[in-house]
Amino acid sequence: MTTITPLALAEVLHITPKRHGDARGWFAETWSHKALLAAGVDTQFVQDNQAFNGLKGTVRGLHFQKAPHAQGKLVRVLKGAIFDVAVDVRTGSPTYGRWVGAALTAETGEQLWVPRGFAHGYMTLTDDTELFYKVDGDYAPQLEGGLIWNDPDIGIAWPLDVEPLLSEKDKVLPRLKDMPPATF
Repeated sequence: MTTITPLALAEVLHITPKRHGDARGWFAETWSHKALLAAGVDTQFVQDNQAFNGLKGTVRGLHFQKAPHAQGKLVRVLKGAIFDVAVDVRTGSPTYGRWVGAALTAETGEQLWVPRGFAHGYMTLTDDTELFYKVDGDYAPQLEGGLIWNDPDIGIAWPLDVEPLLSEKDKVLPRLKDMPPATF
C-alpha cells in the first residue's frame, strides 16, 4: 500500500509507493486517483513532463503558474536523487512564504505532491538525474511566475553547499517580497 504523509505544510504530501519485489526486480503503482483522493487530493492530470539534469548541484525553480492555468505537480525521480522544495505563495495564507523539502530518489521511489499555489523547485544531488512529473493544469507560459532560489526571507536549507547551475531565467527571478500577488 502507498504511504502518504503530509509535511509541515500539510497540503504538500510525501508519497512512498509500495514496491513489490522478487528475483526479477520490483513493481510499484506510482499513481492512484483513489489513494490521492483518500489523502484529500481530487485532481485530474492533463500532462506528463520529464526533465534531465546532467550535473549534481543543478537548481530548477522556484516556479509556479497562476490562474486560470495554475498547476499542481506530482514529482518523482526516475534516475538519481533530488532535494525537492515547495514554497507557499498563496497571498493571505497563514503559511505564506514558508517552505518544505524532501529528498526524492529513484532507488526508493518517493514522490512529492506540490499543490496549486506553491512554488516548486529542486536541487539535483547526483549527476545524470531524471525526473518525471504529472501536472493538473495546461502549460501557459504567459502565466508563469517564480522566486529566486536563494531568497533569504524564505531561507531554504539547500543540502549541497555549491554554487548551483541555474538557467538564465532562474538567475533573475524576484524575491518573495518583490513578487506581485498572484491568484491560484
